[in-house]
Amino acid sequence: MSNTTHSCIIVGTGFSGIAMAVKLKEKGIEDFIILEKADDVGGTWRENTYPGAECDIPSALYSYSFEPYPEWEYKWSMQPQILEYIKYVARKREIYQHVHFGEELVAADWQEKEGSWKVQTKGGKTYHGKMFVSAIGQLHHPSIPNFEGKDTFAGPSFHSAKWNHAISLEGKTVGVIGNAASAVQFIPEIAKTAGKVKVFQRSANWMLPKQDRAYKGWEKNLVRRFPILLKMYRLKIWLLGGGLFLLMKNGNDFIRKLYQKQTISYIKKHIKDRETIQHLTPDYPMGAKRILFSDTYYPALALPSVKLIPGGVQAVTSNGVVAGDGTAHDVDVLIYSTGFKTNPFLLGLDIRGKEEISIKQVWKDGPTNYLGMTVANFPNLFMMYGPNTNLGHNSIILMSEAQAEYIAQCVQAIKQNKLKTMEVSAETMEAYHQSTQKRLSEMIWARVEDSWYKSANGNIPNNYPGRTMEYMRKTKLVNFDEYVTA
Repeated sequence: MSNTTHSCIIVGTGFSGIAMAVKLKEKGIEDFIILEKADDVGGTWRENTYPGAECDIPSALYSYSFEPYPEWEYKWSMQPQILEYIKYVARKREIYQHVHFGEELVAADWQEKEGSWKVQTKGGKTYHGKMFVSAIGQLHHPSIPNFEGKDTFAGPSFHSAKWNHAISLEGKTVGVIGNAASAVQFIPEIAKTAGKVKVFQRSANWMLPKQDRAYKGWEKNLVRRFPILLKMYRLKIWLLGGGLFLLMKNGNDFIRKLYQKQTISYIKKHIKDRETIQHLTPDYPMGAKRILFSDTYYPALALPSVKLIPGGVQAVTSNGVVAGDGTAHDVDVLIYSTGFKTNPFLLGLDIRGKEEISIKQVWKDGPTNYLGMTVANFPNLFMMYGPNTNLGHNSIILMSEAQAEYIAQCVQAIKQNKLKTMEVSAETMEAYHQSTQKRLSEMIWARVEDSWYKSANGNIPNNYPGRTMEYMRKTKLVNFDEYVTA
């Protein structure tokens, strides 16, 4: 047990946690620590190692504005280079010296008398911090639906986020349940060696081509010599992402139909079977669910060794899968690409605020928050990539940087003894929550019933209802009048 009270305890070393550390150091704050459950930094880019793993945002924008990187090999970078970029920033910015590896957070309790947080880890250690920042993100816990007979399957099975590299797929019949963001990346890769790949599609997705390519040597040399060109390219991608925001709003059906027509043309370019084309065409408006990007998925489905099986899954058996139409399919290996548990947020963590109130109890009907970062009755607690900060049209790194700067201002105010504690007022939080949900009810996400964006009560707890520029403007400076301070 450490008796030292740190200015700030950060949990997680993904993009958000590293951004938080950088912003603290920029303000001259060095007495903070980061708790990391693994043995190195990287977050989701350390954990997800499935074949073909890459980002669906161009790397020039899926990177820090304060650390441009002319070494990207591809426009849309692969997982190994993204992970190396995070490590590069952590080394360059001297973040490693603040990290306590092998420390998995299990509980955090607000100590009213001391005005600080007591944080406990799985290994039994206790840490104290004036501020507590959760940077564990939303896509953290893999989710596998409770299919009938799931536990009876006799062969190897695993979730794509926990890829078992010890299992050889060469020559085998591989069943893949799910066809969303991760699946469209690894299916073309495993199709290169597997004997057969059977894709059990639960619902069709709108997908656009990436038009990915490797950067030429002269291009990388040019941006090394003239860094302003990389910034201009980043600005261009950001503006294009802002254009995609139009698809997230109701009332833009003309633009939406143009994009939908592009997807259908893209399908028909590679798939010739009419019935398969119909199965691949979504029955909901584009933008209502996550838009996917891939240059290789539809060409992979056209391979004779790959079979699309629509209609979802009825059951799992000892030797295969029963599809939604009742047909049985034998498989040697079963891979679940069924997403993550994004709600409840802070899943598995026991976090207690004033009067030992549990955040699980406060959020039993869905998360309420202010700016996606903080909650009434939880002083000096902040979250990064928290409720209502996810995007369907731009880079989440923009949101993380904005949050890191905002929180760093709060840490600085307490570090300089201008404040002892701060918590968002219940009135401010509730007004923000109601306004956010009203705006979200008018967005395209509200037009589908079954989506990971939505909760059981009909609210949309994940997404932000506006553009990144709006959020950056709202979080540029802390308005301490919105907080109860001591």
